[in-house]
Amino acid sequence: MTYRDLIVEKNGPLAKVILNPPESLNTLSLRLLRELKEVAWEIQKDSEIRVVILTGAREVFSAGLNLKDPEIEKIMTGGLAERRERVILGPEACQAWEDLRPVTIVAIEGFCIGGGVSLVISCDFRIMGKSAYMRIPEIELGLNYSWGSIPRLLHLIGPAKTKEMILLTEKVAAEKCLRWGLAEEVVPDGTTLEAAGAMAEKILKKPPLPVEMTKRAVTNISTALDRTGIYMDGDQFLLTTYSEDQAEGKSAFLEKRSPRFKGS
Repeated sequence: MTYRDLIVEKNGPLAKVILNPPESLNTLSLRLLRELKEVAWEIQKDSEIRVVILTGAREVFSAGLNLKDPEIEKIMTGGLAERRERVILGPEACQAWEDLRPVTIVAIEGFCIGGGVSLVISCDFRIMGKSAYMRIPEIELGLNYSWGSIPRLLHLIGPAKTKEMILLTEKVAAEKCLRWGLAEEVVPDGTTLEAAGAMAEKILKKPPLPVEMTKRAVTNISTALDRTGIYMDGDQFLLTTYSEDQAEGKSAFLEKRSPRFKGS
């Protein structure tokens, strides 16, 4: 398949997927989320692929959801059914990547924000550049953090750090991500793809079936109750889009000022 917002390269058992939308900060439009879901399905059907490296173009991973995307604007203004149809694209894309049979490694340069964090924690391993950071700004925008992400964060960093990362909305630098368990390795800036390739080579030298079965066992055991706990998080996100605080959060973001929330 060909994609507008992704670059997909395959070299035998190794595939590389690069976020490459026209926007310079690799923001996640609904088109890109559809393509991420579709490419995961295509990879899943290719029995030769054993490892996938995911990264972003232009020396950043992703600035998160593209609030200026006309389709995303319809999440805020369309009818309930139309809004819900669009809201579930993010969770579906993340779930498609979590469900992948091949091992997934993310190479993170620059920054990884909001929905970008949701995507990378749906994968198996994360390698960050020394100056890279993660940040979850949804609360600051008057929204709850959804896309099935809270259980994934809990598995990686525990309840207190999950609350800290979501509620404070602050940058979490690469070294702190490493200490917390959000990253497996921190490497010099500009070398994350090289480091991801080295990890991929090690995995590709192992026997395919035990690797696949081990990944599946660990994922299935650790996430067994996740969907039960967060089956409503998409609807909770949708509910917050009707609030005055969400409108204020978005306006403040676009106007580059501090929001004034009222709890309404």
